[in-house]
Amino acid sequence: MLTEDQVASFRENGYLNYGLVLTPEETAGLREALARCKSGTSTHAAESNRNISWGQDKGFVVTQIVNMFQAEEAFRQHLYNEKIVKIIAQLMDTDTVRVWHDQMQEKPARVGGPTGWHQDHPYWPIIQPADLISAWVAIEDADEANGCMSMVRGSYKWGPKNGGTIGSITEESDPNVWRPAYKPEWIPDGETVEVVPQPVKAGGVVFHHCLTWHGAPINRTERNRPAIAVHYMPGWTRYEKEPGKEHLVEHHITVKPGEVLKGDFFPTVMENGVVLTP
Repeated sequence: MLTEDQVASFRENGYLNYGLVLTPEETAGLREALARCKSGTSTHAAESNRNISWGQDKGFVVTQIVNMFQAEEAFRQHLYNEKIVKIIAQLMDTDTVRVWHDQMQEKPARVGGPTGWHQDHPYWPIIQPADLISAWVAIEDADEANGCMSMVRGSYKWGPKNGGTIGSITEESDPNVWRPAYKPEWIPDGETVEVVPQPVKAGGVVFHHCLTWHGAPINRTERNRPAIAVHYMPGWTRYEKEPGKEHLVEHHITVKPGEVLKGDFFPTVMENGVVLTP
């Protein structure tokens, strides 16, 4: 699915802005399913639906809906998107791929808050190792003006930092001020913090490693910015329960600590190199 240059780029940078993976009809179907979920008219409920934005007291909103696939069939089908799954398998160099969970994040027009700079895997302390890759698909066009993601080039090689919270410098009146706030000792000798915006057209995808520094600025435009991130894990990912560490979807886990994480709520989307169907 990917060229050698694309794979090499991901290995070097920790992300890959691939381009379109959904048809206009598929993208429209996800928009319609999202509207039902937000209005409470879906047949089933997602795992959670909440505002996770910084600055909620100032009116900022980032709507996060976890495990949309529990609520809407269109999002369940999306987990098994053949093109996405094959690319994920190639990037992880595996023939078995499962879903850790998905999450929709929408930055509403005018009040969409910033997504603080962070790494994903430290927020998932009950699974190891840190080999997961996320497929972030825009449901509407996402650009710098309405809060597309940005990545720090090569940062996944620097290891986990500060429990995953990198920290952000942000200024409500000037979105251009938004950037990572980090300790100098986190940066290896010879490395620099290079922020690279990742604009994505509706139906397009950007892949990123679970230790890549990333975040997204405020949306002050008249356009919503919804996107669905599916966090994929290779077949060797284990459940590793430690005292004091937990996760929102942990109550769905049925395997024992130390065992490979699988089950009905962690769908296997590729097995022995074959992309499965829901």
